[in-house]
Amino acid sequence: MMALHPKIIDLTLDRVWRLLGALDNPERKLPPVVHIAGTNGKGSTQAMLRAGLEGAGHKVHAYTSPHLTRFHERIRLAGELIDESALSDVLDECLAANGPDAITFFEITTCAAILAMSRTPADYTLLEVGLGGRLDATNVVEEPALTIITPVSMDHTQFLGDTLEAIAGEKAGILKRGVPCVVAPQDETALEVIEARAAKVGAPLLVYGQHWHVYEEHGRLVYQDETGLCDLPLPNLPGAHQIQNAGAAIAGLRALGAGSLEAAVTQAAWPARLQRLTKGPLADMAPKAELWLDGGHNVAAGEALASHLATLPPRFTFAICGMLNTKDVRGFMATLAPVFQSLTAVQIPGEMNTLSAEDTAAAAQDVGLAASTATDVEAALAGILAVTPDARVVICGSLYLAGRVLQDNG
Repeated sequence: MMALHPKIIDLTLDRVWRLLGALDNPERKLPPVVHIAGTNGKGSTQAMLRAGLEGAGHKVHAYTSPHLTRFHERIRLAGELIDESALSDVLDECLAANGPDAITFFEITTCAAILAMSRTPADYTLLEVGLGGRLDATNVVEEPALTIITPVSMDHTQFLGDTLEAIAGEKAGILKRGVPCVVAPQDETALEVIEARAAKVGAPLLVYGQHWHVYEEHGRLVYQDETGLCDLPLPNLPGAHQIQNAGAAIAGLRALGAGSLEAAVTQAAWPARLQRLTKGPLADMAPKAELWLDGGHNVAAGEALASHLATLPPRFTFAICGMLNTKDVRGFMATLAPVFQSLTAVQIPGEMNTLSAEDTAAAAQDVGLAASTATDVEAALAGILAVTPDARVVICGSLYLAGRVLQDNG
């Protein structure tokens, strides 16, 4: 499939509609759909929604991208990752139905996911947007039960536009007439665009700061809306930014009238997002060190990472970083400069759009962060530990790098 349909981005729905039509429109046969767009926090919010629904006994489909170590991670059927035979069958069916026509890898695999989910009984379907929203391959459900827009910020500007207004407009493209939308904390500029689109299509909004509030108080998560106040444990996913993601998930569960709020914040799992590595070959290399893995790759994600690191006990802290050449590398580096002693740059193995280690290091140096290069993550870690064996080391910069680390680290 990678050979027939390259991993290129070409935002349009025409090819998706054509293939779904050839498959007898499986998007019309899904269990109630929650469609999630945004720049940051989509995956974490989806993970909390799924935990909350499953915690109340519901069967949940979930679609997410990209995967970290196995493609199967993208498709969860009634709570379980799709198995090998089911995945092969739907991919073969989509290839046959598509024939020789052009289609992108993401589009045809999204159609395969929808086909698989349409054939498996479940109570809810969670669809995470791949890129943007308006023209994303997931934006094919005419009447979802709910939509959610997580925080919007600058990313993928070459596809979505180079202003926050343009990007917010693409995200707001998932709004549907009569379908409520939970809106997470937003820059005022983005919120204005979302509100204008909602007014145009007739989509009722549930906006943070207007219709619901969430905050930390005395080591607890407090959520409040017009139906009352909830006092809950803090999210098990680390980072202060998970408070707002939890708020969006809770608002979504309340809008659906389903799910366990406590399970949402205590049972969510989402790897490579401020994940502590305590087992595997890398951890074995560093018995005295503290290892973290984070797949954030834009300015907002860098700010969230830096904010979390600032809350940890003081410790010499170093970065191992690999990035794609499609990202705002200097902007990302600028958020990290205050919290790292130095950065070791690596190239992402097997990734066509990887930035070279030399260019990544140069971007760090441009914003005042001392930087060097290494051939791979293991060499970078060994170099740091040789000088500071009890260091805090954060591997960051790309989900593709994070996936490779998880794969190599068992």
